[in-house]
Amino acid sequence: QVQLVESGGGLVQAGGSLKLSCAASGSIFSINAVDWYRQAPGKRRELVASITSGGREIYADSVKGRFTISRDNAKNTVYLQMNSLKPEDTAVYYCNAQVALASNNRYYSYWGQGTQVTVSS
Repeated sequence: QVQLVESGGGLVQAGGSLKLSCAASGSIFSINAVDWYRQAPGKRRELVASITSGGREIYADSVKGRFTISRDNAKNTVYLQMNSLKPEDTAVYYCNAQVALASNNRYYSYWGQGTQVTVSS
């Protein structure tokens, strides 16, 4: 029905930048809030950034001033621009979206498969 596909991860040196994308496809009526989470080995999954349908942004303290979340509603895509990356940002990054289906206009939560971000020191 709905798929979320993350892309843009990779290996970067400390201080570098990456831009992640989360593209939604399928029988979509609308997309509400979209979140980026990350999970490092041996750690809990944590919320990194969130954006509402109206464009309100929320960030974890650990990434404020370095990461920027944005969305292109026409493309059903949300981005996470990550600057000044640190080794502690190394994790698998996942997007989670609240999507209303075209078939019933009800919202459901969907997750992407994740994309690896590795920051070397």
